[in-house]
Amino acid sequence: MKTPLRLLVLVALTTLAADQATKYLAVANLTDALDGHTGLARVGAYFSEQNLDNSPPVEGGRYRATRPHRFIEDYWHFRYVENPGAAWGMFGNLPEGVRRGFFHLVSLAALAFILAMYLRLEPGQRLVRVALALVAGGALGNFMDRLVRGYVIDFIDWHWRNQPGMRWPTFNVADAAICVGVALMLLDSLRLRRAEPAAPPLAQSPNP
Repeated sequence: MKTPLRLLVLVALTTLAADQATKYLAVANLTDALDGHTGLARVGAYFSEQNLDNSPPVEGGRYRATRPHRFIEDYWHFRYVENPGAAWGMFGNLPEGVRRGFFHLVSLAALAFILAMYLRLEPGQRLVRVALALVAGGALGNFMDRLVRGYVIDFIDWHWRNQPGMRWPTFNVADAAICVGVALMLLDSLRLRRAEPAAPPLAQSPNP
């Protein structure tokens, strides 16, 4: 495997693993879904148990308990949330069959676009390579959630003393990786603009 592609695979898979590992910890510690399971059965329950956010139970089922954790009081909580839509819950109200197909198509198109951009980069654009790999890993993490469950697991809740309008939408490690990747690309773009040489002054025509 060529070195540039090796970097993409390494960073993207590391991001994917970190995202799924933290989501597993969120399910294990913020819900009761894995209670009573041991060993590999806990991993199996992580992928099979669904609808854990106190939503009405299916017929014959029960309400699932969640256990929010206050990491930094008034500022940073861990809270289990299931997001069926995109960022800020957009398109979450679409019918399930339409929503799943729509997000699968969008995710695959985004991954294909990221790969095409990555392969067109110049050898010296290492920062952009890392940025695109982070975005790819984050997209893969959320895509896996939608593929397995039909929704994305979010659990990081940042807010300012419960003030109205001062709460950031609950997010996850995949979202954070995408944001960091986009920020790195913007930083690289600004750096290139500053490095561009100033245009030479226009030559003055001789006097007639």
